[in-house]
Amino acid sequence: MTVKIQTLPITNYMTAYPISVEPQVPITKAIGFMVERDFGNLVVSDGTMPKGILTEREILKAIAESRNLDELTVDDVGLQPFTKLDLGDTVLDATHLMNKNKSRLLVFDDAKLVGIVTVSDLLRAFRKIKTETSLYKVISTKIEKCSKNDSILKAVKIMHEKRVGSVIIQDMEGYGIFSERDLLTYLYSNDFKLDLEIGKYSSSPLIVANDEITINQAASIMAANDIKRLGITKNDSLIGIVTGRDLLEAYQDVYLATNHSS
Repeated sequence: MTVKIQTLPITNYMTAYPISVEPQVPITKAIGFMVERDFGNLVVSDGTMPKGILTEREILKAIAESRNLDELTVDDVGLQPFTKLDLGDTVLDATHLMNKNKSRLLVFDDAKLVGIVTVSDLLRAFRKIKTETSLYKVISTKIEKCSKNDSILKAVKIMHEKRVGSVIIQDMEGYGIFSERDLLTYLYSNDFKLDLEIGKYSSSPLIVANDEITINQAASIMAANDIKRLGITKNDSLIGIVTGRDLLEAYQDVYLATNHSS
């Protein structure tokens, strides 16, 4: 049976009735909330329509700019805009909007917020499409690196300046990786100190796959290990990183090419 992404309702894959916080909540409290519940995105609302979405990227930016988190509210650090979906929209609609707008997706029933859609949600749907297509075209060769002895703050500034979601820790066995999610976990468990060595708080070893892997295989590895970034190797050397968003774009391209040729 062929899965028809264009008819799969987004309501089957969204996270229903996401929890929201008020704009005046201290950012330190919001970070704890995100870490404890394993949220990468937090809807911010003043009680009516959502104002935006707090993501790990806004928190990283505030730290890189040397702002004192103890003095900031959620509203102070800034919010990401969102794109609205309706109950009748499909997985393909959602994928197109996410890739086009590079924004988070919220699902509404008229004016009522009823769901949030993440990259991981959409990948769960697309993994049902069987494809032997290589993911080589979407591998990002933009790898930023740190030493295991560098401070957390140095890594944060690199990630902010280079606009990347992670750095590779190169002088560890099997490599390590420090991501925006690792940053939030670190902050929450270390009283928001930034001068400790990054090697002790990175995820290691980095999970990798060879560069000839297919889109489906990559998605399966990432889902099985609950990771958002997969290292790509060639001849045992790290040549790039693939993210969940990269996979989503690859899946959309496969669908469009197949649909166009049918």
